[in-house]
Amino acid sequence: MGFESLTEKLSAAFKKLKNKGKLTPADIKEAMREVKLALLGADVNIKVVKEFVARVSERAVGIEVLESLTPAQQVIKIVNEELCQMMGGSVSKIKVSSSPPTIVMMTGLQGAGKTTQTGKLAGLYKKQNKRPLLVACDVYRPAAIKQLQVVGEQVGVPVFAGEQGESPVSIAKRAVEHAKRHGNDFVFLDTAGRLHIDEVLIEELKNIKQAVNPTEILLVVDAMTGQDAVNAAAAFNEAIGIDGILLTKMDGDTRGGAALSVKHVTGKPIKFIGVGEKLSDIEEFHPDRMASRILGMGDVLTLIEKAQESFDEKKAAELEQKIRRETFDLTDFLDQLRQFKSMGSMDQVLSMLPGVNASQLSNAKIDEGALAKTEAMILSMTDRERLHPEIINGSRKQRIAAGSGTRVEDINRMLKQFEQSKKMLKQFSSMGAKRRPGRRGFPFF
Repeated sequence: MGFESLTEKLSAAFKKLKNKGKLTPADIKEAMREVKLALLGADVNIKVVKEFVARVSERAVGIEVLESLTPAQQVIKIVNEELCQMMGGSVSKIKVSSSPPTIVMMTGLQGAGKTTQTGKLAGLYKKQNKRPLLVACDVYRPAAIKQLQVVGEQVGVPVFAGEQGESPVSIAKRAVEHAKRHGNDFVFLDTAGRLHIDEVLIEELKNIKQAVNPTEILLVVDAMTGQDAVNAAAAFNEAIGIDGILLTKMDGDTRGGAALSVKHVTGKPIKFIGVGEKLSDIEEFHPDRMASRILGMGDVLTLIEKAQESFDEKKAAELEQKIRRETFDLTDFLDQLRQFKSMGSMDQVLSMLPGVNASQLSNAKIDEGALAKTEAMILSMTDRERLHPEIINGSRKQRIAAGSGTRVEDINRMLKQFEQSKKMLKQFSSMGAKRRPGRRGFPFF
């Protein structure tokens, strides 16, 4: 999640504090020096770093820390709280218009992924039972309209495109009228970008703003550009006035400085983050959860939300009953693997667990193709074999291996994993029944 190096350096600084037991002001001063260097190394704005370190230091030398039984934990708690405040303190959502549609004007420089992120955002709101409309207001970039139409089709959201030679202002105005007539409660305007901010771009954005009076103006910026992203946000805010930021490529090899600086520098909150290449890889920005990730504490709440989105409640109840009756078979096993896969890549999911080092995951070589191999093996079985895996003998394994392009060793390994999963699910199911009587749902949650 773009903070691997920062997380490692902060963890090293706090480890030294933990090893000391009782802390002195000198200990805290040394730790804050390392925190400062870590933040600067992550490309955080220097003014932001100075103010952050000053606030943490002031709180950390207080009586509640120096006289605490666990002073190092108190310092980490303070750093966590201040990181959260630095990034906005609380979740900032898109303001919904009292008279639909809610018009969201998407802006940004070329290369930030604005068109794709606009489609992702519309798809996110469609999942929330809204009726969004995408509007192609970029009439300059080659294939921009086609790109939005392709993304719109993939997320199941209609796209409004103008006529040949029509101005972006006219397209935006007609799109809003179209939305009113057709019951679209959200309108996302994909405006044109430039390689850099210029008078022509700003003038056009001002004209669109004046014509449709958007409920919100969101700026899409690339997290991998570091302080350039922060500078772009400040310039756009000064020129047209923005309401929030969508920070892309938060899954990339970035030092994370933009996420930690942009709210402080612009006064505008990060509202969404792009966390991958899939059209579902977009999240609301939670400052408290991001602070926890930075400090290596994981992000269990987001993990649970992803699980709840991916796992069908009816299927979960059926699964629980199958586990209790001991009728969980290989078809059910494959279904669970597919649903788990829909939560995101394996390293993305694992990085949300507390104590998991994201930088180590990059070297773990997690086999994303294992699911495809497992799927091929199970689909090469007969219905009876999937229902009763115990009948799969040597000759059957050879036939399944030949049909799935795998080896008998792979079949043996998969069947062993199935038996282990079966036992584990049964344990979770019995634990869930004891803790939550009367409640049905996926055993893990």
